[in-house]
Amino acid sequence: MHSRRLPPRPLLALALLLPLTAACGVSAGADNEGTGKTVTVTVGYQSKTINTVTAGTLLRSLGYFEEELKARSKKDGTTYKVEWQDYATGAPITAQMTAGKIDIGSMGDFPLLINAARGKELKQPTRLVAVTGYNLRGGLNTVVTAPGSAVRSLADLRGKRVSTSVGSAADGTLVRALQRAGIDPDKDIQKLNQQPSVGASALVAGSADALSQFVAWPGQLAFEGRAAALYDGAELNLPTFHGVTVREEFAKERAGVLDDFLKAQRRATDHLREQPVAAAESVAEETGLPAEVVYLYNGANGIATFDPQLRPELITALKEDVPVLKSAGLVGDVDVDAFVDPAPLERAVQAPAYPEAGAAKPELWLKGQSTTRTFDSPKELLQAARGADVRAAYVPDALTGTLWFADKAVWVADGTELRAFVTPASAQRYVDGHAGARIIRYADAVGLAS
Repeated sequence: MHSRRLPPRPLLALALLLPLTAACGVSAGADNEGTGKTVTVTVGYQSKTINTVTAGTLLRSLGYFEEELKARSKKDGTTYKVEWQDYATGAPITAQMTAGKIDIGSMGDFPLLINAARGKELKQPTRLVAVTGYNLRGGLNTVVTAPGSAVRSLADLRGKRVSTSVGSAADGTLVRALQRAGIDPDKDIQKLNQQPSVGASALVAGSADALSQFVAWPGQLAFEGRAAALYDGAELNLPTFHGVTVREEFAKERAGVLDDFLKAQRRATDHLREQPVAAAESVAEETGLPAEVVYLYNGANGIATFDPQLRPELITALKEDVPVLKSAGLVGDVDVDAFVDPAPLERAVQAPAYPEAGAAKPELWLKGQSTTRTFDSPKELLQAARGADVRAAYVPDALTGTLWFADKAVWVADGTELRAFVTPASAQRYVDGHAGARIIRYADAVGLAS
């Protein structure tokens, strides 16, 4: 089943002006459960925001939600139909949810807070009921520049044009990173508020000096040779995640249907974790993204960890995100504790918890292979890659652990050891602190590993 591409939605600010008179996503059968009528469940998702795939792209292609609803239909006599609506960001999903047109949606942590705020303001309250993918250090967001750019560190962004999507997790990463570097994000750069695809085009065309975006844009641009990493969001060491939000009214009226969605999401998560290469290939086919990029984020050692549980660290991080959005004038106070509702997931899914994610390991994907190989060190990866028919080689950053393409990483030789870094600035900091260490080309790293 292929994702249906919808026309772009109005901007959130405009969409929220629409009267809330439209029928909700389940209007066709909202008052007719058990009478043989049809109930339509509308799910908003972001096909190319690939750490939401267990609640969107992958879930849709696997058909698990429809399977769960079919079983429910046999019990209650109601026909259930799922309408999947694909968007580029979380803002239009929130606009449609507050208009009663989307029942369940998935989006990033910063958009989730806006979802909570707008839902309360417009008397269509929403609840966060599950997580899709997360990174406990913040590695899902990256700032990139054009290859060969003179911009080599955050300090070089003073006076430059930086594209991001205001209100997104990537914007939050940009703001925090600049502040830590002593740069005023409101005065010292020219911020361009653009959709991810527009910002990517602006970077390639030279009308933006840098781009701060969320998965999978940085990895895709780097893989295609159209960008180089400038700042790894994991340097913030602050969790970032995407999650599932539901209209409170829908959750109350259709609690069983919400349970079915969460059961299906857990099944999709099992599939991704058990068959990561197959899942990456499937998502690539659905989205048009390179499978190598999907695997960078969603693979066995990928930047994203998939687990629906509402981990305490993630909820704490969500609370710490509120001041950032408040300072930008995008929300007022947000009662995160009231927004988060673990009850539906606890009710719907009794499966055992997933094991804690370990540190990422170097990983090699050879052409024609449906499995990958992992290694204990970057040197072992490079030895195996030399002369092989490599589809993709991945290596974790020596400091943050963020996985990156081995041939796009910045390599450092330190005695007999070889270390990889996502950004030149990180590599340079390491070299400055280790006498005799030096930055080398990827080809030289391969040669030294042999």
